[in-house]
Amino acid sequence: MAIKKSELYSSLWASCDKLRGSMEPSQYKDYVLVLLFVKYVSDKYANDPNGLIKIPKGGGFSDLQALKGQKDIGEKMDIAISALAKENDLEKVIDNISFQDDEKLGKGKEMVDKLTDLIAIFENPSLDFSKNRAEGDDILGDAYEYLMRHFASESGKSKGEFYTPAEVSRVLAKVIGVTKVTKDKQTVYDPTCGSGSLLLKVAEEAESKVNLYGQEKETSNAALARMNMILHNNPEAVIEKGQSTMSVPLHTDKATGKLKTFDFVVANPPFSSKNWMDGFDPTNDLYNRFESGKIPPAKNGDYAFLLHIIKSLKSKGKGACILPHGVLFRGNVESEIRKSLIEKGYIKGIIGLPANLFYGTGIPACVIVIDMENAEATKDLSEDERGIFMVDASKGFIKDGNKNRLREQDIHKITDIFNKQIEVPKFSRFVSYKEISDQKNDFNLNIPRYIDSQEIEDIQDIEAHLLGGIPNADIDALQDYWKVYPSLRKQLFKDGRKGYSLLTIEHSQLKNEIFSHPEFVTFSKEMDDLFTNWKKRNTTFLKALAIGVKPKQTSHSISEDILQTYTGKALMDKYDVYQHLMNYWNEVMQDDCYLIAVDGWKAEPYRILTKNKAGKETDKGWDCDLVPKSLVINRYFLAEKKAIEKLEAERETLAATTQELEEEHSGEEGYFSDYDKVNKANVQKRLKELVATKPKAKKQDLPLAAEAETSYGEQAVLEQYLDLTEKQTELNKKIKEVEAELDKLTLARYKTLTDTEIKQLVVDDKWMASIERSVKTEMERISQRLTQRIKELTERYETPLPKQTTDAVELEDKVSAHLQKMGFVWS
Repeated sequence: MAIKKSELYSSLWASCDKLRGSMEPSQYKDYVLVLLFVKYVSDKYANDPNGLIKIPKGGGFSDLQALKGQKDIGEKMDIAISALAKENDLEKVIDNISFQDDEKLGKGKEMVDKLTDLIAIFENPSLDFSKNRAEGDDILGDAYEYLMRHFASESGKSKGEFYTPAEVSRVLAKVIGVTKVTKDKQTVYDPTCGSGSLLLKVAEEAESKVNLYGQEKETSNAALARMNMILHNNPEAVIEKGQSTMSVPLHTDKATGKLKTFDFVVANPPFSSKNWMDGFDPTNDLYNRFESGKIPPAKNGDYAFLLHIIKSLKSKGKGACILPHGVLFRGNVESEIRKSLIEKGYIKGIIGLPANLFYGTGIPACVIVIDMENAEATKDLSEDERGIFMVDASKGFIKDGNKNRLREQDIHKITDIFNKQIEVPKFSRFVSYKEISDQKNDFNLNIPRYIDSQEIEDIQDIEAHLLGGIPNADIDALQDYWKVYPSLRKQLFKDGRKGYSLLTIEHSQLKNEIFSHPEFVTFSKEMDDLFTNWKKRNTTFLKALAIGVKPKQTSHSISEDILQTYTGKALMDKYDVYQHLMNYWNEVMQDDCYLIAVDGWKAEPYRILTKNKAGKETDKGWDCDLVPKSLVINRYFLAEKKAIEKLEAERETLAATTQELEEEHSGEEGYFSDYDKVNKANVQKRLKELVATKPKAKKQDLPLAAEAETSYGEQAVLEQYLDLTEKQTELNKKIKEVEAELDKLTLARYKTLTDTEIKQLVVDDKWMASIERSVKTEMERISQRLTQRIKELTERYETPLPKQTTDAVELEDKVSAHLQKMGFVWS
C-alpha cells in the first residue's frame, strides 16, 4: 500500500522525538537525518550499477540493520557510514558525526538500545523509498524538510537559523521571477545557504532545471545542505563550506578572481551580524562590494550581505534577501547605502512580513527584491514613473505553535500582487522615487510611511448616544453590501434626524429579514452557481487522474481555477475561498492523490491493528484510506444505516427514561436513596427482598416513572427499572447484530466496487462535498458579518443617555419606596 504522507511524517517525527532523550534537537537532528539519508540512497541506488550514489559493500542500510543489538554497534556504524562517504565523495558530509559518542548517545547498553531503536525507525515498510515516489513530489525529500522544520522549531531561538520556513522561501522564489525560466543552465546562488531549503524552493519553482550554488559557514549545516540536494535530486549543486561568505567568498571566477555572478540570488543571512568583518578588511575588499565611505556598521552586517548579493548578480540578474525591518529606516552610514541603492534603482520592491516567522528570531522581517534588469530599464524614466513597489503583508498569517506561519492564501496574495504590481488599499502600492526622495521621507523606506494598514477605528458617535439613531456614516461604511443589495438598505432603515437613521424592524428580526431578501437570495444563488460550475469542471478533471499523476500539479490546477472563478466577485475574497480549498487539500486530498499516483483508483480495506503496552496486538476493525467506509454506507446502505439510527434513538429514549426514573426516586425519601449505586444487580437484590416480604400484592401497570408513587410503588418502580434495563440490553444486542451485518455487507461491497463507483465515492461524495460545505461557510460568514454589524450599531445607540438617566431615576425611586415599606429610614 502506498505511503500516506501526513501519517508517515508525523510518525517519523514522533519516533525520532521519543528517542531523543536529553540531547538537544540541534544535535540529535544530525543523527536522524544522516540515517534517513543512508536509508534513502540504499533504497534508491543499492541495485543500480549506474546510480548516482554507489553503495559499497558494508556501507548500506542493510549493513546497519545487521548491527542491531551488537555491543560495538556505534563503532561499526561509523565504519559503515564512512565507507559510504568515501565511495561517494561525501566525507565530512555524512561522516562528521560519531555514532560512538557516549556523551550524546549514552554508554553501554543505553547506547546499544538507542542506536538499535534508531535504525528500527527506518525499517518501517512504509519507508521503502525505492517504491514510493510520485514524480515531481519527492516524498523523502519532503520528509527530510519536515524533520528539519521540526528540529528547527524545537531548537530554540539561537539554533534554528539553519532553516528558512518553506512558506517564506516560496515567496522569495516566486517574486524573483524564476518561475519564468524555461531554459537550462540558469544559475541560482545562496551565499548563506544553511540547510539549502531556500535554494531548493527556488529550484522547485523553476519550470526548467537550474544550477544551484551555495555557501555555508557552519560545516554541519553545509552537510545538511549537501544531503538535502541529493535527496531532492539536485546532486550536482555546488555547496561550499567552512568560510564566511563575507571574508572568503568561495564562488569566484578562477580566471578573473572576481565574484562569480548568477542569474538569481536569494538569501536569509543572519540578522544584524556583529562579526561580519571577521577575517577581512572591507575598506580593501578584493571584490569591490563596498563604496568608499559606505561601509556597513561593524556591529551590523545586514547591508554587507545585501551588497554582496548585488555584486553577485549578472547584469540582468534578480535577487531577494530577507532582512530585519531596520534596514528600511536606520540612519548614519546605512541611510547613505540605502540612498545609493535607491538612486541606482536596484531595489524593485519591498515586502513586509509578519513578525515571528523565523526560527532564529521573533523580530519582523522584510524581503528586499533586487532587479538589475529593471534598474537598467527604468533609469531614464521620470521620478514619478520609477520607484519601489511596496507590500505590507504583516497581518496575513496563522498561529502555528509558538510561531506564526504564512498561509497558502497569504503566499498567493503576496506574490500575485507583487508580480502584477497591483495596488490594493492598505496592502500594496507603487511609491515613486519622487515621494521617497522627498525631504519629508529622505529615502526612508519604512513601509508605514507609505502604506497605512491600520484598521479603521470604530468611532463612538456622541450625538447618537445622547439622542439615539444610527449614524449614516456607519451605514455608509457597509457600502460593499449595499452595492450588491441596493434596496435592502432602504428596507432596513428609515430616515431619522439629519445624518442619522432608524431601523425599521426589531433587531431580532434582522437575520431573517436579510437572508430572505430577494437580492440576498439572488446573490446567494449566483455564488452557488459559481461553485457549481467550478465543481463540474474539476470533477471531470479529477476523475481522470491516473497512476503517475503529479499531486502538486493537480493542486495547482484546481486551486488556480478556483481563484480565477472568484476573481472580481463582489463581497467574496478569492484568497479566502482559495484557502478553504488548500486547507482541504493539505488535510485530505494530498494524501488521496498520492495514493492514486501509486496505486490508482483502488479501494482496498485494511485491518486496524494496534499494540498495547505489553505488545499484544488488538484488532480495532477495518477501514480504507481512499474510500472510508462511511462513504460506502451512505451511498449503498443508507436504509440499513437509518434503521440502526432508529434503534439507537430508541436506546437513547430508554436511557433517558431510566435516568428520569433514577432521579425521581433518588431523593431523601426515594426508593433508591439508600443505594450505593443504582444498577441492575442492586435493584434485583432489593426486589428479591421486597417480594419475599409481601409477595401477594398485585402490582399496578405504571407506564411512567412519576406515576409509580402508589401504595405498591416500590415494587412497581423496581420492576419498571429492570424492565427498562432489559429492553436496553436487548436493544444493544440488536444494534450490535445489525451493525455487524452492515459491516459485513459494506466490506463485501468493496470487492465489487468498479473504478467508476470508486471515483464517484471519492470525487463526488468525499472531495467535492467537503469543499462545497467549506466554501459555503465563507458566504455565510460574509452574510453574518452584515447582520452582526447592524445589530451592534442598533444595540449601541438604541437607549440614548437621557433615557438611561430617566430609567435609572425610575429604578432608584422603586428601590427607595420598597426600602421604606421595609422600615428603612435615611436622610
